[in-house]
Amino acid sequence: MAGRINDDDVKAVRDAVPIDAVVSEYLQLRNAGGGNLKGLCPFHDEKSPSFQVSPSKGLFHCFGCQEGGDTIAFVMKIDHLQFSEVVERLAAKAGITLRYEEGGYNPSHQRGERIRLVEAHKAAAQFYVEQLDGPEAEIGRKFLAERGFDQAAAAHFGVGYSPAGWDHLTRYLRGKGFSDKELIASGISQDGRRGPIDRFRGRLMWPISDTAGDIVGFGARKLRDDDNGPKYLNTPETAIYKKSQVLYGIDLAKKDIAKASRAVVVEGYTDVMACHLAGITTAIATCGTAFGGDHIKILRRLLMDNGSARVIFTFDGDAAGQKAALRAFEDDQKFAAETYIAIAPDNMDPCDLRLAKGDEAVRDLVEPRTPLFEFALRQIVGRYDLETPAGRAAALDEAAPVVAKIKTGSVQREVAVQLAGFVGILDQEYVVHRVNQLAQWARSRGGDQRGPARPSSRAGARHQQTQPPAGPTGPSGPSGPALNLRSPAHRTERELLKLALQKPALVSPAFDAYGVDEFTAPPYAAVRQCIAEAGGAELGVPETREYLVQVLDATPNESVRKLVTELAVEVFHGKSIDEAYAGEHLVKVRLRAVDRRIGDVQGSLARLGSNVAPDHLAAAQNEVWVLQQYAQSLRNSGADAL
Repeated sequence: MAGRINDDDVKAVRDAVPIDAVVSEYLQLRNAGGGNLKGLCPFHDEKSPSFQVSPSKGLFHCFGCQEGGDTIAFVMKIDHLQFSEVVERLAAKAGITLRYEEGGYNPSHQRGERIRLVEAHKAAAQFYVEQLDGPEAEIGRKFLAERGFDQAAAAHFGVGYSPAGWDHLTRYLRGKGFSDKELIASGISQDGRRGPIDRFRGRLMWPISDTAGDIVGFGARKLRDDDNGPKYLNTPETAIYKKSQVLYGIDLAKKDIAKASRAVVVEGYTDVMACHLAGITTAIATCGTAFGGDHIKILRRLLMDNGSARVIFTFDGDAAGQKAALRAFEDDQKFAAETYIAIAPDNMDPCDLRLAKGDEAVRDLVEPRTPLFEFALRQIVGRYDLETPAGRAAALDEAAPVVAKIKTGSVQREVAVQLAGFVGILDQEYVVHRVNQLAQWARSRGGDQRGPARPSSRAGARHQQTQPPAGPTGPSGPSGPALNLRSPAHRTERELLKLALQKPALVSPAFDAYGVDEFTAPPYAAVRQCIAEAGGAELGVPETREYLVQVLDATPNESVRKLVTELAVEVFHGKSIDEAYAGEHLVKVRLRAVDRRIGDVQGSLARLGSNVAPDHLAAAQNEVWVLQQYAQSLRNSGADAL
């Protein structure tokens, strides 16, 4: 086993790989102010962005689900990797050679499982590309040429060819150091009578990448009549390939999807190629499965749900298109509201359309045509005889429950009015009322998954309206009153901790003299303790990422760790974050602490009454006098009195 990765190398990886560059591989980020970026959280479903990234600090935090951390923590969470696997993966991107405390440099066979499987796919993809130039692959080159794809197009999409023999690729990858166990686990090979054999043989091969650009699987197209397998064969489900969570072409299309706020969903690999070559570089496709909820999540994170976002399906105009439309209703009405159906003449797919009518016809095809809502309802209504009262009633019976699933009231009413027109019912209010009744009935039976209304996604508003997770309890942190951001004291303590984490130069060295007991909220007291254990705010002057890393390393549990990342990226409430602002909050926290101490001493004396010893009484009265003078000085002189 390889030993522990050298700490200096871990630090070098953190510094070398910008967190915004890594996060941008998975979702679209936009300016959030204060040097931060925001996007839709990849770890929970949300309608407006509460996920923030601080490039200067190398941290992320979601104010919705409280997930947070550095670049390494983000990749660990989103790709389900171990710490060492993520460091190795990021080090490879940055060109950093890692050292290990035990055993020197890390040999390839000791790397994490995911990294090894991705490396196997990368090597296999290169092998397939090289094979496409050979004489056996003439049938594959002909297939591509007949569909309008030349050598440059094949190279751009990484299209290759799998030899017809039993184990050409398996033997090749063994020679590269991959074990039989790894090849089986990757789905590249499968068990044969005498050991592993190639899963894909005599087929045209398309590499399938995840959002980060790692090849995680393959799509294989049958070329010969004597191939008894299915027309298309995909990689089986593996540790790195889940067909419901990948979109072919997403690695090539994601930047343009985010830039244009538009995505085009087609049915196959050649359709993606045709669209991209025609200039529709936002085209993607599912991989051997129907378009579903996980695919919606991927696109929504890239589209950011702004008002101009568009998703255009080019599925055929009957069963597949209807199924996709109805699924969008069920999975996410917000997504459905932005979605359109485009149907080519004679139901041609984009690849056929490009061959028959050229690139311009493909570009024309994907211009938004029919809204998904309208398409879905017309498909339902079209199955009934609307010339008869019974037919209209039956059509309404089937379509109304679909409209009732729309969660946004204004959209639900608008679509209900449209439905009345489709069915031919003149009394629109009757249809609206019918849909509303069905929606209320579904909610009463627990069918409404909306939950309570969400507060504003702005960091300040969110934290003034909602209560963050409880702080540490027991030995992990101090006891005390629960965190309540309606409390002016708690709001001030929170702002001071944000200053200590984000702008330590403004509060140091005064902050480091503050005791843990000056923070009345237990979660904040725990964060103050972590800053002290990390070496104090003075360690962050000048500002470095290492300071925050050390604070995070000092956290006793996940709850405190998440709060640290939250405070490290949350925007400040003030307009000008300067020495005056910092001094104001230093004084407020100290003054409240002094006033509490005065109250405690006076309360103790009052409870003891005449039973207090003379020397104790004198000492207590002197302490109160000194504290009162200090409090008055703080009120008169502000930060100069600290």
